[in-house]
Amino acid sequence: MRVTALAGGIGGARFLRGVLAALPDADVTVIGNTGDDITLHGLRICPDLDTVMYTLGGGISAERGWGREDESFVVAEELAAYGVGPAWFGLGDRDLATHLVRTEMLDAGYPLTDVVRALCDRWQPGVRLLPMTDDRVETHVVIADDDGQRAVHFQEWWLRLRAAVPAQAIVPLRAETAKPAPGVLDAIGEADVVLLPPSNPVVSIGTILAVPGIRDAVRETAAPVVGVSPIIGGAAVRGMADACLTAIGVETSAQAVGVHYGGRGRAAVPAAGEPAAAAGAAAPAGLLDGWLVDTVDAGAVVPGATVLARPLLMTDLAATVAIVRSALEIAGV
Repeated sequence: MRVTALAGGIGGARFLRGVLAALPDADVTVIGNTGDDITLHGLRICPDLDTVMYTLGGGISAERGWGREDESFVVAEELAAYGVGPAWFGLGDRDLATHLVRTEMLDAGYPLTDVVRALCDRWQPGVRLLPMTDDRVETHVVIADDDGQRAVHFQEWWLRLRAAVPAQAIVPLRAETAKPAPGVLDAIGEADVVLLPPSNPVVSIGTILAVPGIRDAVRETAAPVVGVSPIIGGAAVRGMADACLTAIGVETSAQAVGVHYGGRGRAAVPAAGEPAAAAGAAAPAGLLDGWLVDTVDAGAVVPGATVLARPLLMTDLAATVAIVRSALEIAGV
């Protein structure tokens, strides 16, 4: 089976562990968000790609969910002693090696796709990890504070400001002129199932879809497309997705996020032993054939898509595998 997933950071990476455990023989391609990428101290940092790579390769910090296990922060402490920031972005010593290798390769002219492949040669994540684009796209957030209206990098808004300053707009800079990385469109078009993990629908999945050609590829693929809600009972499972949804005028609810993605209006695959909540005419701009929500959101309806309610907390690998199997149940594969 060929599985293609669009993924952000922590939630997407943990979901992908379940995909590999549920489908050990599958050919899995992961299209990773690069809108969170940032350059600090002259180093190019790709947080979401690294989180997927480390998580699936066995090097992630289980406690933090990002960065390396058994990490130290000597370099960060020395930078702080020199008064060199930003202090809100923690560069670990082990993690630093990845950024050094990446930056050296990029500076030598290698496209990001080749760099990711080289890094994965070490980690062996068990998936083909592709950046959404080889072009430089960065998500910025327009805010208004005591310094007036200004745009800050998404990482500053997320990590330093903790998304406490309302976003007036979230903009994936240069996304409109970017091209999908080699293999991205083929991975979507040739998949047997396309999965949208419980990643941030605005700054993770939404940024990937902002690259011209990717949204159309998802909409037009012959494979079933199934998404997993990152919202349970009106709250984000992790992080501050509610602040991102508010910025684009979407309610923080499983139903609203499903409607935001939109249904494709194809014939629904009934879930075994349970009537599916599917209704309505096709949504022309929709992406989903199926939408998996938590049991507390069982009443959710997404026109044009089958909605199935199952427990969605990824408390351990077994629970995550069950979530993946429920997504595949909707897909009928």
